[in-house]
Amino acid sequence: ARGEFPSFPISPPPLSSRQTGTNGDPGRWIVLKAQILAGGRGKGVFNSGLKGGVQSCLFFSPSVVGELANKMLGYSLTTKQTPKEGVKVKTVMVAEALDITRETYFAILMDRACNGPVMVGSPQGGMDIEEVADKSPELIFKVQYCNICNSICVLLGNYCTLWISQAADQIKRLYDLFLKVDATQVEVNPLGETPEGQVVCFDAKINFDDNAEFRQKAVFALDDMSESDPTETEAAKWDLKYIGLDGNIACFVNGAGLAMATCDIIDLHGGKPANFLDLGGGVKEKQVYEAFKLLTADPKVEAILVNIFGGIVNCAIIANGITKACRELELKVPLVVRLEGGYCTGGATATTLYPYLCSQLLLSLTTPDLCSFVSHASFLAFLAP
Repeated sequence: ARGEFPSFPISPPPLSSRQTGTNGDPGRWIVLKAQILAGGRGKGVFNSGLKGGVQSCLFFSPSVVGELANKMLGYSLTTKQTPKEGVKVKTVMVAEALDITRETYFAILMDRACNGPVMVGSPQGGMDIEEVADKSPELIFKVQYCNICNSICVLLGNYCTLWISQAADQIKRLYDLFLKVDATQVEVNPLGETPEGQVVCFDAKINFDDNAEFRQKAVFALDDMSESDPTETEAAKWDLKYIGLDGNIACFVNGAGLAMATCDIIDLHGGKPANFLDLGGGVKEKQVYEAFKLLTADPKVEAILVNIFGGIVNCAIIANGITKACRELELKVPLVVRLEGGYCTGGATATTLYPYLCSQLLLSLTTPDLCSFVSHASFLAFLAP
């Protein structure tokens, strides 16, 4: 799950170059930021022609504010992290703009190598942090959570004692938040300094551990599913892990590792997977049926490959779900089934699947070498793009 708590991610023009208010005083600047669950908005482009999902303007110019908002709301914003068609903007945040004299990057995230959370930082924060990571990786630092003040000097650079003290206080609070909400990532970019020497979290993003939903119900209740892929949302209702891809061979697999390996093998032999689908270990017949509904609803799918290892999964349950789907969904595309492991050769499994052995169904109940199976001529004849 993802959540974002954005604030004011860009610097307004310096005071010397700003327009003045009606009394001749410098006008108060505000920031308008398009609210979508994607990064890189500052450099994004709307299909309205407006460039930049983050805009600044003078507070005393309501006509300008309205004009900018009208070019954002209802239009799609495309960034490096959105689909090609972009994401429609339904909400715009309005906030006070602050001058930024220094931008740094800071994040707390789970690190498998350290068996726990680590702090990641860079003295070069802001909208170009991806470019910094790509071209200057030596400016990205990682340390374990220990001596905060010393860590700040390593992560963000050597600054004045006051700045370090303020940053340390905020980082401690962010770490407490990280633990409290079962986060997998808390990212602040930029963690900046104002001309007055104040440390401000100008923009932030939090990722939450899906496994903690049972004890973070208030957090997960805030999840906005309107921007999620409808198929992925429907799959989640049945506890299925689904990600749509661009190919034409649908994958029906149990276990994330085996699912990724299946996609790789298909690609290795000239095909293109249409999806990543992980049934999980405790799959039931109803989930198998619903998974087939999702796969057959994709117009790109020209064939379905079922690759099941029956360790925890009972292959007979998979067989029953497949036959129910074949019967009720009137499957029109070729189907390849590979079952290996528990109950894969039992009478119930074979008897259940036997009536569906026809020109549109190839069945391999005991093929241990999937790579050889996928490269078989009869398989490639109808699975290759």
